[in-house]
Amino acid sequence: MITIRRKFKRIFHALTFRNYRLFFSGQAVSILGTWMQRLAMSWLVYRLSDSAFLLGLVEFTGQFPALLLTPIAGVLLDRWNARSVLLYSQSAALVQASILAVLTLSGKIEIHWIILLSIAWGVIVAFDSPARQTFVIDLVPSREKLGNAIALNSTLFNSARMIGPSLAGILIALVGEGWCFLINALSYLAILVALGMLRLPARPKPTSTTGVWQGFLEGMQYASANQAIRWILCTLSITGFAGLSYTVLLPIFARDILHGGPETLGFLMGGAGVGALFAALSLASKESVIGLNRTMARAALIGSTALLSMVVIRNFWLTLLVMPFVGYGLIAQFISGNTLLQVLADNDKRGRVISLYSLTFNGVTPIGSLLAGTLAHWIGAPLALMIGGTICLIAAGAFKAKQANLERLIRPVCESIETESQHAVIPADQGCKTRTPDSISSQQ
Repeated sequence: MITIRRKFKRIFHALTFRNYRLFFSGQAVSILGTWMQRLAMSWLVYRLSDSAFLLGLVEFTGQFPALLLTPIAGVLLDRWNARSVLLYSQSAALVQASILAVLTLSGKIEIHWIILLSIAWGVIVAFDSPARQTFVIDLVPSREKLGNAIALNSTLFNSARMIGPSLAGILIALVGEGWCFLINALSYLAILVALGMLRLPARPKPTSTTGVWQGFLEGMQYASANQAIRWILCTLSITGFAGLSYTVLLPIFARDILHGGPETLGFLMGGAGVGALFAALSLASKESVIGLNRTMARAALIGSTALLSMVVIRNFWLTLLVMPFVGYGLIAQFISGNTLLQVLADNDKRGRVISLYSLTFNGVTPIGSLLAGTLAHWIGAPLALMIGGTICLIAAGAFKAKQANLERLIRPVCESIETESQHAVIPADQGCKTRTPDSISSQQ
């Protein structure tokens, strides 16, 4: 009983920091609305067009801008205030969702409007996603607890992923897609209020005088020279390209293979959310960041195998049973990879490294989604999914084979982080007002 209680406390330890607690609460509302909008948009596109290709195209246009802009965002985040970036990006997202809601509820929505608004969303995400990732380290002043905070963020994200689509599916069946877009627009008010209430220390101005392009090249050179960072980013990029794009095929599986409606799609996405939520909670309860590379390797194998099993299943309940393994395998490797990258990256390169991490799901996934939608149009969704799952399985096997070498590179860094944290006592409720990771390391 005591062990269970201690494990429960470990899961939510990052919430003892006031700033993180506020940000977490605001995100809880906002992300739920975002997942409702994502499912509603997919269903709306398929209802209006009856086209697998357009499903992939809309997913592509919604994320492709990130491929172009996220590297720039990473350079700027090493120089700008992450909270200011988030205030602008969340305000823009509120406007985007409001326009989508008005057009849909008024009956004037058409595919070209969805594509334009999807592009706008992609531009917003290019700056918002890396800003969210790097902002965590400003909210949690202990790098030892950074993994817990990242896993809690993922817990929140995947709880919303589990609940949001299910709510959206029911709401679409009752009143239509437009109300999902309106709820999402209103949800952004919560995160904007939370950002305004944060108390953060003044951030020292960067000393770099290099241009944006030169800064980007420096980040690329740094990431490719570090073997551990390079392998993590490559594996996640392949998973983002060939694995995460499975979501664009789910409407086809729900309607044409499993013979269901929007509620079927909602339950499938919710099932993946259950597995992703379990992945986040199990990683949040870990006391140490040591061994996360092995966790990432196991998760990659589980996720790719689960994707391949979906190819041969034609029963709703069996598919629903597999979805948690898909969600766990895909999300656990991204949480593990994110935490490792935050720990391994130098402070003045973290923004650029995390922007490259953001590209592994915001940048390459739209290309994979477009390809998956195109392949589904020509050869069918099951075969398209089989190709993606096979690519993921090969990448997972290669990453697994590199574990001995990666362990040698990663373990010393993780052990030094834990030693550093044992000597730094940080009052939890004071959050970032006490020490930053830079000030802690400077005293060692």
